[in-house]
Amino acid sequence: MKHAFVFPGQGSQFPGMGKSLYDADARARDLFGKADHILGFSISDTMFTGTAEALKQTNVTQPAVFLHATIAFLCHGGKPDMVAGHSLGEFSALVANGVLDFEDALKLVVIRSNAMQQACERHPSTMAAVLGLEDARVEELCAEAARESSEVVVPANYNCPGQVVISGTQRGVELAGERLKAAGAKRVLPLPVGGAFHSPLMEPARLQLQQAIENTTFHQPSCPIYQNVSATAVDDADTIRQNLVNQLTGAVRWTQSVQAMVADGATRFTEFGPGKVLQGLIAKISREAETDGVS
Repeated sequence: MKHAFVFPGQGSQFPGMGKSLYDADARARDLFGKADHILGFSISDTMFTGTAEALKQTNVTQPAVFLHATIAFLCHGGKPDMVAGHSLGEFSALVANGVLDFEDALKLVVIRSNAMQQACERHPSTMAAVLGLEDARVEELCAEAARESSEVVVPANYNCPGQVVISGTQRGVELAGERLKAAGAKRVLPLPVGGAFHSPLMEPARLQLQQAIENTTFHQPSCPIYQNVSATAVDDADTIRQNLVNQLTGAVRWTQSVQAMVADGATRFTEFGPGKVLQGLIAKISREAETDGVS
């Protein structure tokens, strides 16, 4: 019986996030203060009193979600047997298993979010959630749409059985969506995002993040991390570093990661940070898994 700690990504933010954590814990107040100093503006004010619209900007959302999740762990976590994070959440997971220091991880998140924002502005693009089709069928139809149109469209997030997010150019996602609906998808829902995350269109951001990661100290992990691009246990700092870079253009294999964690003995999953998105996905991936959260 093993205890897994998991950390959410972009999309779980909400106005007021982190405020109760700040009010209840002196260490949380100190960490939020450090974050404000590193960022050069009061992100804590935006998190605690800002509007939903203010929290939607990628270069605000990502640090905000990272801070809520990571500070929740640092104040109320214990010692995990394994960790994982959904997309952005990998940075919080790497703090939890000792690979990254809090300050270094936050700095990388800022670089990542700014680079992704720039990539979005360079290539108008989008994402859509596909419900009710098998993963292999989504992969097949995206490949067909891309090949026949020369547009970009790829599976980006394998969230749980029957729920895959696709990512690419606006036309590519539209064409794939038409094929997916014709093939029996229950719904194809456009997502309110700024660009094609986890697709080849993020290559400029990947190159920027790679340079920053190469200049950051990565420590040996205290426990394995199940990374998005491999969906396997990783306990080597150099491999973790490369997987973190490749994540920007590679798919988030969350379904496969949770399945691997369960196969390796995880029976309890604790989600740190805003919302309960991962708890819901894990329940759909493994009916036997126990889930709870710390926010």
